[in-house]
Amino acid sequence: MTASSKTIADPARSPVLGVGISAINLASATDLVFQALEERRKGYVCVTGVHGVIEAQDSAEFRNLLNNSFLTTPDGMPMVWLGKWNGFAHMGRVYGPDLMLEVCERSAHTGHSHYFYGGAEGVAADLRARLEERFPGLRVLGASTPPFRPLTTEERNGLREEIARLRPDCFWVGLSTPKQEKFIAEFLPELDTTLMFGVGAAFDFHSGRVRQAPRWIQRSGFEWLFRVFTDPKRLWKRYFVNNTRFVWCIGRQLILDGGKTRARNRRISNGAKPPASDG
Repeated sequence: MTASSKTIADPARSPVLGVGISAINLASATDLVFQALEERRKGYVCVTGVHGVIEAQDSAEFRNLLNNSFLTTPDGMPMVWLGKWNGFAHMGRVYGPDLMLEVCERSAHTGHSHYFYGGAEGVAADLRARLEERFPGLRVLGASTPPFRPLTTEERNGLREEIARLRPDCFWVGLSTPKQEKFIAEFLPELDTTLMFGVGAAFDFHSGRVRQAPRWIQRSGFEWLFRVFTDPKRLWKRYFVNNTRFVWCIGRQLILDGGKTRARNRRISNGAKPPASDG
């Protein structure tokens, strides 16, 4: 089946500052992923929270990349809260590390294969070892760490040849936003794989390199603060500057919108057909 043969119904999207966040939850996202794998529908999955949405405000190219994905998941709780405000009551957080675990666990039974690409030196190999131990039967065909620079022609050809030989169903990328999303959008047409996922910190969490926030903090919407305290030098600017800007921009959007998007999306989620000019 070609990439253009769409038998999967694309989920509706909740608008957040020009970015369409897929109106899904972890269970429905996992189901959609495996439907795409069964149909060999090529595409890419972005896991997007405040950081990605703010990056998209300054780059039309990146915004279009998020909006043209197979799925752009609600990676952070603010995306979920706004989705529910917009009328998508079923939306739930589809956190990159959780999605990776769900897909790996199910694929250990279905036989779908994986390739891990990203992280610092040794992280992808550690990730492979830990997930193979956690999910007996998991098929990980390869794991590699790219250089912290654009690939040379030789490296690009080498990656293309390796993936053509291995043909993994899922290609997981952990390079941080927006680098990983740009990578997967660029390389998807070149690589013999079905779905590419940009999951960032999932590599560090599941390899055991970085401590993950407790579940209650994740659900509270304050995971960003936990991460700042664990890595302040690298993350303070991203979270404090981006979060402040996000609150300002989303407040302005909600005031100007006047509830129109919320009412429209509630109609769509109840089965009404969106107008031709929607979006």
